[in-house]
Amino acid sequence: MLWSLKPHARAYRYVGHKDVVTSLQFSPQGNLLASASRDKTVRLWVLDRKGKSSEFKAHTAPVRSVDFSADGQFLVTASEDKSIKVWSMYRQRFLYSLYRHTHWVRCAKFSPDGRLIVSCSEDKTIKIWDTTSKQCVNNFSDSVGFANFVDFSPNGTCIASAGSDHAVRIWDIRMNRLLQHYQVHSCGVNCLSFHPSGNSLVTASSDGTVKILDLVEGRLIYTLQGHTGPVFTVSFSKDGELFTSGGADAQVLVWRTSFNQVHYRDPSKRNLKRLHLEASPHLLDIYPRTPHGHEDKRETIEINPKLEVMDLHSSSPPVVDVLSFDSTTTADSTCRAVPGKGEDICRYFLNPLLMPECSSTIMKKKPEDVGDPPSENQRSVPLAVADALEHIMEQLNILTQTVSILEQRLSLTEDKLKDCLENQQKLFSVIQQKS
Repeated sequence: MLWSLKPHARAYRYVGHKDVVTSLQFSPQGNLLASASRDKTVRLWVLDRKGKSSEFKAHTAPVRSVDFSADGQFLVTASEDKSIKVWSMYRQRFLYSLYRHTHWVRCAKFSPDGRLIVSCSEDKTIKIWDTTSKQCVNNFSDSVGFANFVDFSPNGTCIASAGSDHAVRIWDIRMNRLLQHYQVHSCGVNCLSFHPSGNSLVTASSDGTVKILDLVEGRLIYTLQGHTGPVFTVSFSKDGELFTSGGADAQVLVWRTSFNQVHYRDPSKRNLKRLHLEASPHLLDIYPRTPHGHEDKRETIEINPKLEVMDLHSSSPPVVDVLSFDSTTTADSTCRAVPGKGEDICRYFLNPLLMPECSSTIMKKKPEDVGDPPSENQRSVPLAVADALEHIMEQLNILTQTVSILEQRLSLTEDKLKDCLENQQKLFSVIQQKS
């Protein structure tokens, strides 16, 4: 569902997945949306009324997480098949897989500079991966529980984990040590989100609360009780002035922060040196230099907005269904996308100006780049043909893989037969010598 924060605005429901949607992520430009599902696919949506989408088929089990790199050129997916996969958004191509986890991978995130990937799994480990060497360069383990969610701090020096053991942990990836440990929830922590400044952290838990932690002072500052059941997800807006929470009570709550916004607008400008390989790491950051444990304190502020916030829930909200027509990308041996409609999606990487809000006048200014979208009647026949061609391509891919497997088995059989003949010949020669 795509909601507008304007009053009485329509919501758009994008229909395409065949099972539960587990993760969503906007591209950095805001014109694309990636979604993961238990139907083992990842979809890339163009946020308009045309229903254009691209489907990635790479995993053999439900996909739990999707995340864009900061430049929007790559997508990382994590799955219950114990693998992490990286995709190129520019060419709609599968690039490589990362295998070291021994259980379901629940989350994978890019670092702010795109050089690292952090992942967490039910094998009770958190791993750091180098995107250049494609190797695991760091490993954090916990014998108590596993992390449900993990993410980098805005400056890229630390990672935070949301634990099934009710704990939130902050790790320094430069010194490989635990910096802060918060035991403030009474149930498992499902999600967390850094404020763009990196000074605060919001957490969501199955205990029905949302909590805000002050990472500078190392303490809990707010407990928010707007949900009536487990809270599954939280996320700050890019400017840090708002954050949202969603839970099992079928509610999405939008919260306004009261943080000091001075110098918080673009924290990446304060950490440009971190984006260069030759630069030395920053020794000073906002976190304490010694491990810091934290227990819940009664003097923290509790907020219950039920009596203060207008409930916008409606039994029949104005919703527009957007049915997808999509291209398919598979992680086969050639690592190529199925040709055809996928090129239509690629235009949104070549032309960042193709935003949902773009008007017809903008599109007319650059006909060579964009072109007019076909009407429903104009694209009905080509769409049917394209679907047939796509089905044929999928069948050809299956046949190609089957032939490849048969060739491998035939080669193995020939090798074994050759060995048997050689052994038989040696045996005959030995018998002849003895006789």
